Amino acid sequence: MLSRHLLPLTAALLLAAGVHAQEKLLVFQGAQIIPITGEPIPSGVLVVQGGKILAVGPAGAVAVPPGAEIHDVTGKVLMPGLVDSHSHIGAGSGGDGSSPIQPDARVLDSIDVRDASLAKARAGGITTVNVMPGSGHLISGQTLYLKLRAARTIDDLLIKLPDGSNAGGLKMANGTNSIRTAPFPGTRAKSAALVREQYIKAQEYRAKIEQAKGEAEKMPPRDLALEELVEVLDGRRIVQHHTHRADDILTVLRLAQEFGYPSSSTM
Repeated sequence: MLSRHLLPLTAALLLAAGVHAQEKLLVFQGAQIIPITGEPIPSGVLVVQGGKILAVGPAGAVAVPPGAEIHDVTGKVLMPGLVDSHSHIGAGSGGDGSSPIQPDARVLDSIDVRDASLAKARAGGITTVNVMPGSGHLISGQTLYLKLRAARTIDDLLIKLPDGSNAGGLKMANGTNSIRTAPFPGTRAKSAALVREQYIKAQEYRAKIEQAKGEAEKMPPRDLALEELVEVLDGRRIVQHHTHRADDILTVLRLAQEFGYPSSSTM
């Protein structure tokens, strides 16, 4: 269980890092520090600059840099931020009831950064999240990786890839959640068949783009849903798969092996 002293300290660190994220040296001293490896430090010193830890250790063993902004956090507990790899905070939503497969839906376009769930997660020590649309679709849309900073818009929370695009995955599901009345599948076998059908279409779409060799008149009509599945096929977007039973996991693995895309599974 997280110590009650962790909550105000987490908030203080996040606010301080947000204000001084670029150049100011920040020193937090006096707290019990629980490092990633090694024994807890009863009274430690943490040095941070630009959002990165420069030094951590017992008092007296870590020098306080001249000119640093010092925060006395005696009596608190300081530990690494928690990562939630399967989150639904922010009241985000993805696909609707019109189709069981909607990879073009972006949770980016539905997250409310003022929703109380973000503040509650941050207060509990969660600093990084993978926000997903729901699990009632075979493909419910694109997920988003966020840093839970104080924010006015979703852009303040985004984690960016080296090419400048937003980091995120693709939410898929099988098992019982996606079994419903038409147009959703009524069986596990039909669920897998529908997914396989869409990835075959994505392979064909990618082949047409490659054959066009950049010539606009030869390009296929743009298809937002297939574009996202091509990103999955190319390994640029990992699948985060919600599943239920052991045999459902085996189906996930068969599909991933057949189409060569990376996938992780949660239950």
